[in-house]
Amino acid sequence: MKEMELRTFLLAGVTVLVLVGGGEAQLRRSFYQNSCPNVEWIVRQAVMRKINQTFVTIPATLRLFFHDCFVEGCDASIMISSPRGDAEKDATENLSLAGDGFDTVNKAKQAVEAACPGVVSCADILALAARDVVLLSGGPWFNVELGRRDGRISSKFRVPGNLPPANFNLNLLNWIFMKNNLTMTDMIALSGAHTLGFSHCNQFSNRLYSFNSPSRVDPSLNPAYARQLMQACPRNVDPRIAINMDPTTPTKFDNEYFKNLASGKGLFTSDQVLFTSSLSRPTVNTFANNPWSFAQAFANAMVKLGRTGVKTGNQGGVRRVCSVFN
Repeated sequence: MKEMELRTFLLAGVTVLVLVGGGEAQLRRSFYQNSCPNVEWIVRQAVMRKINQTFVTIPATLRLFFHDCFVEGCDASIMISSPRGDAEKDATENLSLAGDGFDTVNKAKQAVEAACPGVVSCADILALAARDVVLLSGGPWFNVELGRRDGRISSKFRVPGNLPPANFNLNLLNWIFMKNNLTMTDMIALSGAHTLGFSHCNQFSNRLYSFNSPSRVDPSLNPAYARQLMQACPRNVDPRIAINMDPTTPTKFDNEYFKNLASGKGLFTSDQVLFTSSLSRPTVNTFANNPWSFAQAFANAMVKLGRTGVKTGNQGGVRRVCSVFN
């Protein structure tokens, strides 16, 4: 059992207690210094090759890391495939994860195994790949702590309630991030990952056609942006239609996401609420006006995210193939 620690947090003026794991203390940058010294270079080369095939690699890999860490911790449990359809990736909340993220990690694992068989965990490869896609799309560099073990449990029944849906308000966002030892500033910074990638119409169509307002359109939406979304996502549209999360610079990691929020162009309710709430708006404005401040906060939050519920030592193992248990 890894050590657990009881920590206090302030949520909407109320002090709450949260039990968090202590396994992150055993992570360190130099973990593979002797056993696989070139692991970071090997992973980055694999990521670059995959990006050259498709840009979707970038948002897909970053989202995969987030979904992995928030369920069972950063242990690559999201990578497991089950013939029974009951693995973590089979949960409703994970069905929209793009296959290119999984493919990126699997190909990086194959390359690492060729050089250092049985040494580097899939969990560490996913963490490195997530850093690299940020860097290769114009985002900040940050050091990745290593030493995670791959989890031995992957169940779709453990997913509900652990990933924030698109309609969460600020209180609920803060709570679910707090459970993972992440602050409101961390949450806002990590939300900035929505500067990349896409979503599907059914994730936000309620804001266009069935919102609780006289016009049935969410009044926090920029009117011109709402019309643009209606053209792209008419009623009963094919659910596979994808919309850029950032309508301004969708292929570049930058702070445009926060500028969009200030203009009423947050795609999800959980995006726009960061600006409409007086508690989070100052941070949004800071990130919108200072790209360096956002980059630094995002890098710090990614390091903290990578410590979430990690297994170390004999708490997990090193899979030979990321999609199946040894």
